[in-house]
Amino acid sequence: MPRIHTAFLVSLHPSLVVTGKDFDSLLHAAGQGQHASAPITKVKTIGLVEAHSRTYRVLRTKIPISQQDLLPLANARNGVAHSGLHEVADVRTVFTTCLRLLDPVLVELKISPGSYWGRYQDLHDELIRERIRDTSLQLQQQLAQARTTFEHRFGHLGTQERITVLAAATRRPAWARDCVEKPCPACHTRAWLHGTTLVNEEKELARFTPGTFWCLACDLQVQGEELQELGDLGKEMMLETNLRVFLGFEPETQEIDEEDWEPDEDFLRGR
Repeated sequence: MPRIHTAFLVSLHPSLVVTGKDFDSLLHAAGQGQHASAPITKVKTIGLVEAHSRTYRVLRTKIPISQQDLLPLANARNGVAHSGLHEVADVRTVFTTCLRLLDPVLVELKISPGSYWGRYQDLHDELIRERIRDTSLQLQQQLAQARTTFEHRFGHLGTQERITVLAAATRRPAWARDCVEKPCPACHTRAWLHGTTLVNEEKELARFTPGTFWCLACDLQVQGEELQELGDLGKEMMLETNLRVFLGFEPETQEIDEEDWEPDEDFLRGR
């Protein structure tokens, strides 16, 4: 699996697969090996996690696996490579994660998935379907738990009192950066989508890639594959914004007013 990611990075430029802190390796990768003090056989390349991280930054809108989702795969690889041990119960999850990592990269390399998987194509498709079903079920469980938490915390309050309390409770945390305000799919209150941004300061634009959804009212936290199941919440977006506020360098007004958060119709209808 890491070889496919390495092949993709090499197809962009060989320097993308070497360790950034080793200058001799960078020189060889850039075609300037005559200036290196170490031979090309000593080139230091990146490992599995870093290969995925770099590939993800290039294909972030096409790969459904987050950095956290990759950890079980990295742990499984290290367990087998270094001690010959693996957790039998995790085999299917790890294997399916590999499939979901590989498919978008095959497309970028113009390799037909059918020719790559061959006689294992049917098994590949069934494992992907199972993973999607499991992800959807896990998300529904999280949403149900979040609704229960919200009702326990705020169900005893009247509508107007609840609006006032939530206006204060769901404000953007002072420490938070790279956040987009979104309604919570569980309790319909104001919540925050955290992610990473590529900023064009000249045009006052930010390309925002979601990472984690967090609702302060009901404690719903969603990331990785589950986030992709929440429709637009998992999609990259372009933002026109006050970038200094968006990135957290300038605080928003600290006055708390119930008009600060307007409940949507689902909130008013369901409570």
